[in-house]
Amino acid sequence: MKTAKKLALSAMLAALACVTTMVIKIPSPLKGYINLGDCIVLLSGWILPPGYGFLAAGVGSALADIFSGYAVYAPATFVIKGLMAIIAYFIFKILSPKMKEFTARLISGTLAETEMILGYFVFEGFMYGFSPSLVNIPANAVQGVAGLIIGIILIKIIKKQNLIKILK
Repeated sequence: MKTAKKLALSAMLAALACVTTMVIKIPSPLKGYINLGDCIVLLSGWILPPGYGFLAAGVGSALADIFSGYAVYAPATFVIKGLMAIIAYFIFKILSPKMKEFTARLISGTLAETEMILGYFVFEGFMYGFSPSLVNIPANAVQGVAGLIIGIILIKIIKKQNLIKILK
């Protein structure tokens, strides 16, 4: 994939991550919110090279926090969502030659979402205390499951339409 194409696709996925994060925001018990942006974060990891995926996922998700009045979360979100894309990329790359594509995506996405849950637990633990931050784990898990399911559906649609070949 040429640099200009990678940059354009990264910018598009960052914008999509921002929009999908902002479209549906359900407040979680401890000042955060549940959203659908994780599906685009996972797509960024599965479609883009790791550095580009990190930036697309991190920048788009952090911008959504800033635009939505959760600016205090933006630095943590940048790192957490960026790492999600990196985890999705590398785990999928390692597993896909050894197993079915669906299984590799399911495992890589699950590990990425687990990092998200743990990342926000640690971040909120330092902000609000570790005992109170436990209350957001179920909400983040629901967000993770929804993001994984929608992400897998979207990557199947993208592949079925041969968009992966066009993008690369």
